[in-house]
Amino acid sequence: MKRILSGIKPTGKLTLGNYIGALKNFANYQEDGESFIFIADLHALTLPIDPDFLRDNIRDIAAFYIASGLDPNKVTLFRQSRVPQHSELAIILQNYLYMGELSRMTQFKDAAENLNQNAIGLGLFAYPVLMAADIVLYDANIVPVGEDQTQHVEITRDLVNRMNNRYGKGTLILPEAQISKVGKRIMSLSDPTKKMSKSDPKGDIFLTDTPKQIRKKIMSAQTDSGSEVIYDPKNKPGISNLLMIYAALKEVSIEEAEKTFANSMYGEFKKAVADVVVSELEALQSRYEAAINSGEVEAILLKGEARAREVADVCLHRVQKAVGLR
Repeated sequence: MKRILSGIKPTGKLTLGNYIGALKNFANYQEDGESFIFIADLHALTLPIDPDFLRDNIRDIAAFYIASGLDPNKVTLFRQSRVPQHSELAIILQNYLYMGELSRMTQFKDAAENLNQNAIGLGLFAYPVLMAADIVLYDANIVPVGEDQTQHVEITRDLVNRMNNRYGKGTLILPEAQISKVGKRIMSLSDPTKKMSKSDPKGDIFLTDTPKQIRKKIMSAQTDSGSEVIYDPKNKPGISNLLMIYAALKEVSIEEAEKTFANSMYGEFKKAVADVVVSELEALQSRYEAAINSGEVEAILLKGEARAREVADVCLHRVQKAVGLR
């Protein structure tokens, strides 16, 4: 049976981009193999974050996982920090990834560019090491990720090949990134050249937004010159982003979405997109409220964490033995 692993970092309120790029797809994977879906709370510490805000976000993500259709009886849901094998394996693997490789990681370079160079934490630099440990710890075959995370899976694959060449085939399982064809990268409504990123109140649609807020943001979304509703990310990034959102939520191809709005004006098109988003998120919010008020979220996580530790031990012990620690 295939192993599938993915997770979300609890550093801000979840957005429509998170839902389309990750949450909406997670439920599909639970029928395809043994899925491990986690909350990447250790990764949230790489930049300053308020402890109470972090605790609330962890609980929210768990509830949104359930609201998105993840069945705790089919999927292992857990907090990364409650499975100490993540940290233990990362300490070992940090010796097999090199500083030159880590310094070339796009995510590190982008984050470091906006920070005081004398105040960059080691955790931010070594982020890919912990992420590699997250992936290989569960012998994952498939890693559903957004387009901007493929570099992390690639460096993990380099690490796996390096370890297997040194210590023998099968020391670690080689993972493969899997990216959604539609909705792989949802952009900001206020600046469609930038990813929807949890930090732009005008450009981000949050999963907890009211219908009024959602409609206002979509109707105010930046569009492009001309009047045709066509998919052309280079010349019409705003319209292309809205088409991507519509197609992903309606579960149709971009081509089908284009045909639907072939004779539509921008205003009519935006209203249709807003209707689809509001309908989807109202239903999601209802399920989220049921999950968060059920009192079962903590019990679900505790059960998942026990299962995660059991599975993670197998890989950790195998690596410890391979390198001479057992």
